[in-house]
Amino acid sequence: MQRNIAIDRSWAILFARLVLGLIFFMAGIHKVFQLGPLEHARKYFLPYADTFLPIWSLWATGVVIPFVELVAGGLVMLGLRMREALVSLGFVLAIVTFGHLLKEPLYEFHTHVIPRLALLLFILLLPREDDRFSLDYLLLFRTNKRVDGKN
Repeated sequence: MQRNIAIDRSWAILFARLVLGLIFFMAGIHKVFQLGPLEHARKYFLPYADTFLPIWSLWATGVVIPFVELVAGGLVMLGLRMREALVSLGFVLAIVTFGHLLKEPLYEFHTHVIPRLALLLFILLLPREDDRFSLDYLLLFRTNKRVDGKN
């Protein structure tokens, strides 16, 4: 019975990883290869030029975020370097939330931020050893087998 729960948990993490990873990866694909990082910054970050934020920070953040979404989203789908990828995406969500609330203090971000954050927290909080369908798990398992002397 316990084994079924562990496998079910592994499937749950995999599906959460795939959905969250796809959301960010595809956004990154669009922003990097279709819209372009400079246009992304111009369109979505420069409207905040009338706030206290320095222009250089708007350009820097607006250009970098598409690459973070692309790379971290891909890593999440693969289950590789999960902590780093999830923390990076958590910062993206925090930045997006801050920006929206800066312009509109009562912004309803329940359709955009909350579902992504819920998936991110779900994945981040579950034990790494439960994510059996990830590259992190496979690499850890292989490393542990070699350390134990079992091949």
